[in-house]
Amino acid sequence: MNISEKAHPIIAITPAAGGSALAGDYISIKKADHVTVAVQITQGNAATVALTLYQATAVAGTAAKALAQDVKIYAVLDAAASDVMVEQTDGVAFTTDAAVKNKIVVFEVPAEAIDVNNDFDCLQVRAGASNAANIVSATYWCSGERYHNTTKIVD
Repeated sequence: MNISEKAHPIIAITPAAGGSALAGDYISIKKADHVTVAVQITQGNAATVALTLYQATAVAGTAAKALAQDVKIYAVLDAAASDVMVEQTDGVAFTTDAAVKNKIVVFEVPAEAIDVNNDFDCLQVRAGASNAANIVSATYWCSGERYHNTTKIVD
């Protein structure tokens, strides 16, 4: 698969120190079947990093609440030692271990995981406060778009 032709990348969180909570941009997923949320962590301090998915009824964060339906989660908790994604327990949140390592955490969010029955169609990733030496960034990879690369997916 050529990811550039099959998925639409959107920056959620630009690289930032994790001394305070970080909130990714909300994106509308009305035009996508699936979103892969990829979080990269350069852990410079032995403080865990808590990641949580939220949903809202508008990209302004209207009526925000945690995603209620569990999704697949994968992680590489020591990227220097391995690049193999290890499946974690399904959920809407994941907390890293405290090891000082470079990490990747991936949430696989099908569109049906969003509470569309109550007009929710926006997604956000958040990182809880950990330590200023822990650098966090995240990217949304939207796929299954009806008109890939011809229509702006973010409202």
